Amino acid sequence: MADKIFENNQVSIVGEIVSDFRFSHEVYGEGFYVVDVAVNRLSNFMDYIPLMISERLIDVNEDYIGQTIYVMGQFRSFNRHEEKKNRLVLSVFVRELELLDEIDEDMKTNQIFLDGYICKDPIYRKTPLGREICDILLAVNRSYGKSDYIPCICWGRNARFAGNLEIGSRIQLIGRIQSREYQKRVSENELIRRVAYEVSVNKLEFHEKDEE
Repeated sequence: MADKIFENNQVSIVGEIVSDFRFSHEVYGEGFYVVDVAVNRLSNFMDYIPLMISERLIDVNEDYIGQTIYVMGQFRSFNRHEEKKNRLVLSVFVRELELLDEIDEDMKTNQIFLDGYICKDPIYRKTPLGREICDILLAVNRSYGKSDYIPCICWGRNARFAGNLEIGSRIQLIGRIQSREYQKRVSENELIRRVAYEVSVNKLEFHEKDEE
């Protein structure tokens, strides 16, 4: 069962470590830390993606800034309570990692596969230039009855298709994790910088019925 749960949420990332390790939480005496990696997009823009790593996988007291890292894991979410409401926080939960001297040309530097269920009405829209976009929120099952809630964005033909999906529809998708900066107004005179994470969808497939 654990293998099946792992199969529905798979991420591989290759990037450059750009921060120190920051303590996140502890489970049964095992400490987990967050570190940020910069990953190249085809457009030469950088995505900055947080990794959640156990202290058992790497020496979190070392300085790895500038080092290239390859990780495999899952894209996970949890709700953090702040400003009187819950905020969805996303990171890549690392299961395996390797420090690299160089990147193989055939390596996929940012790929995610998800198999989950639409849990909010899709939001379809067009940009002023006519580009079609659709936002979906995907619930991906995890073990022990938990789920991860992952925002995804579809484009063009995929956006038109996703816009007609209903809550509860099961889909599989392949894409990449991307970061997006925005500003949030917290008072009349104060704006704060925030970073949102979402999956940019390349391929999308609908499942009529769950497979046994």
